[in-house]
Amino acid sequence: MAQDTARQAPPTAPATPARALLPLILPALVVGVGASLLLLLVNGVAERLQDLLWTNLPDALGVGRYSVLWMLVMLTATGVLVGLVVWKVPGHAGPDPATLSLHAVPLPPVVLPGLLLATVLMLAGGPSLGPENPIIVVNVGLALWLGHRLVPGLPGGVWGMLAESATIGALFGTPVAAALVISEALAGRPLKGALWDNVFAPLVAAAAGALTTALVAHPALDLGLPPLGRPDWGDLLAALVIAPVAGLVGLCAVYAFPYVHGGFRRLGHPMLALPAGGLVLGLLAALGGHLTLFKGLAEAAELARNPQGNSAGRLAVLAVVKVAALLVAASSGFRGGRIFPSVFIGVALGLCAHACVPAVDPALGVAAGVLGLLLAITRQAWVSLFTAAVIVASPTVLAVLCIASLPTWLLVTGRPQMQLREDGSPVR
Repeated sequence: MAQDTARQAPPTAPATPARALLPLILPALVVGVGASLLLLLVNGVAERLQDLLWTNLPDALGVGRYSVLWMLVMLTATGVLVGLVVWKVPGHAGPDPATLSLHAVPLPPVVLPGLLLATVLMLAGGPSLGPENPIIVVNVGLALWLGHRLVPGLPGGVWGMLAESATIGALFGTPVAAALVISEALAGRPLKGALWDNVFAPLVAAAAGALTTALVAHPALDLGLPPLGRPDWGDLLAALVIAPVAGLVGLCAVYAFPYVHGGFRRLGHPMLALPAGGLVLGLLAALGGHLTLFKGLAEAAELARNPQGNSAGRLAVLAVVKVAALLVAASSGFRGGRIFPSVFIGVALGLCAHACVPAVDPALGVAAGVLGLLLAITRQAWVSLFTAAVIVASPTVLAVLCIASLPTWLLVTGRPQMQLREDGSPVR
């Protein structure tokens, strides 16, 4: 009987010998450091430009920094500038960002400068998108281009995975996020060797990227909320309500995405779609205020610094306006990612739950709100769990989030994703 069972068991993939993994360490370290430095450079240039546009320039002109007039002018002007890049710069700043996911599509080197320029202008100008998608695309493109020339014997797929992992590690300040994304991407694929053999080099790259970011910039995703103590049944019930509600809010954006994108697409030209998108974003900013501008991480931290500082109605308005701003920015052609704006929306919803029911712990509410939003918007379950736990820096919240993720995942799985095909239909 034991022999029959052994014969029926699936064969185990042989482990990769150490001599096959050792040559990957140096390329992984180089890619990790390079990916982090490029991310820091882009963020640094964008922050300097943002200070110039939103602080120095309005002060010199005697205009309110976040007055309605200035927000309308700046966001429309940002649409014009990004539209010029998409129209005139070689490569047109890459494909339509609505068709891209977190996993990068390799692009030729001629496209990358225009994509970087469009990203810097977007980050500085105020549209509600983050840097993650374009930076991953640029780092993957550079790694493939340079890697083929410097180490031609290494397969191209390795360079892409190293760059993607390094950028995710640099973005989140830890290699754990990259390891989770890689493991999720490898699920269902035939693996050569053990899982840890396949993630070994990407994990080295992610660790190098995260460590470089930590040493140079000292980033922190933690919003500074008081950590959740020992969870009780009330905390579990709150998470089981907040996370699916946030997931429903995210699904509203997902279902609206093809229609909003189709409306801007019918304008037919980037110099029409992007300025129009900028104008709409300016009107939304006039409605929601300056907290609904930019990628949203610093603004989420500002909300979290005073959890009782806003009414439930005000927080609900912020969340709704940010959802609309994310939709418009992603649909009209601005180059950027959706994770960081989704974090802001989740934070606003979590604090709104706390404002409605003070017994809801603010850290738990925020973590559950972020979890639900990210599950609906990204469909990256591990990244959603990881981000929700990290921003509240509370290990005890993780078990509650794992349970809350189950009904939320049942709600969002099989639904359309916030990603479109070339013909404008949603990816499922």
